[in-house]
Parts: sequence; structure tokens; C-alpha cells
Amino acid sequence: MNYYFNTTINDLGFEEAIDRVTAALKEEGFGILTEIDVKETFKKKLDVDFKKYKILGACNPNFAYEALKAEDKIGVFLPCNVVVEEQENGAIEISIVDPVASMTSVENTQLGELASEVREKLISVVENLN
Repeated sequence: MNYYFNTTINDLGFEEAIDRVTAALKEEGFGILTEIDVKETFKKKLDVDFKKYKILGACNPNFAYEALKAEDKIGVFLPCNVVVEEQENGAIEISIVDPVASMTSVENTQLGELASEVREKLISVVENLN
């Protein structure tokens, strides 16, 4: 089982790709809670150069609420991470966690059903990016 869904965008720059994925997530009810600039962090903390790479923490409050009601420690898997990275050829790859793969270790059928619903929304995000 793959643990993520992905697509490549060839017609946008890095920041524009972030804007596009953020808008696509919003269409499905997700907002961005966190943004980690890996390139900047590695430069600051390790003094190494790294490609443009951001991790966006996406959350759909309704699903998060239902998940936490079903399994109070499920917060260790939240939010849903979205990676935006620049490839060597200049293309931008977007990868989104598969919540079903994340939840396989949790034996809770209610949570599994929620993860499947979230999965469908995230697949839709990836499909609508191109």
C-alpha cells in the first residue's frame, strides 16, 4: 500500500503551486494549520543547501473533531501532511498523505470509515491540481 498520493505540476512556480494546492484543499474543506519551510530550516540549523521543500499541515475541522471523538490519541496522526517540493527539472511535485495508510495501525472501525472519507477528499485535491 502506498502511503501518499502525488502529482507533478509543470506550469507553475513553487509559490504558485502552494497557492494552488491551498485553494484545492480549501475546496474540500481543509485549511492550512502549519507550514514548515524545510529548505530554510536546514540552512538555518545545519547550514546546508536543500531544494525548495515545504510541508503543509492541512486540517478539515469536522473530520478532525470526529476522529478525536472516535480515538482521543489520534492527534498524533494529525494534521494531514502535504509536501510541495521542487524537482531538479523545475517541476513541482505535490504529495499528500494517505490517511487510510496512516490509520491501519489503529484498530477502530469508526476511525477507518472517517479515514476513507478523508482519503476521497484528498484524492480529489490531487486530481484537481492539474
